[in-house]
Amino acid sequence: MINFLTEISPLIKEIELHHDPVIITVNEFNEETANEFATLMSAAQNTGQKVVPVVIDSFGGQAYSLLSMISSIKSSKIPVATIVKGKAMSCGALLSSFGEDGLRFMDKDATMMIHDVSSMAFGKVEELKSDAREAERLNKKVFTMMARNCGKPDDYFVNLIHDKGHADWYLDAGEAKEHNITQHLRVPSLKGKVSVSFDLE
Repeated sequence: MINFLTEISPLIKEIELHHDPVIITVNEFNEETANEFATLMSAAQNTGQKVVPVVIDSFGGQAYSLLSMISSIKSSKIPVATIVKGKAMSCGALLSSFGEDGLRFMDKDATMMIHDVSSMAFGKVEELKSDAREAERLNKKVFTMMARNCGKPDDYFVNLIHDKGHADWYLDAGEAKEHNITQHLRVPSLKGKVSVSFDLE
């Protein structure tokens, strides 16, 4: 609370300045952006905002960084809204499903892409086998979470990817809504506020 009574006007008793709302933008999934995501999500808890908007426009990235961001969302005490602008591919598509039910948005001209988790492994045969097993574990984990977010059976997305020959699966906004990954085909307005009180005596 800041009192500007003598500095601005005798009519103004006090001005309550709310912190600007935290709006998180995700373009990449790596260790640096995951740490930044956690910092911003924590900061959002103290601004007085009612929702934390997470704007996604990404080609994807590292699965472990995605899991870190998911943990940050789960730790939020206030609802998180996910907003897809442009593209949400790979990790971006998965992250978009972690918006609060009823708060998942996607621009009607945006594109989503879903595919299997990639290990990107190289090395000895046994190392490759180990990495393949880990990729399979991660694949099952993230798509089970996504299915539950969307109100689907646990194997819903795993089976769809299998049926599509494990190729990259592109969805327009309407298709994403059909699978309940997104729920609103628009981008909401994001605004902050300043409140002023007056002493008219």
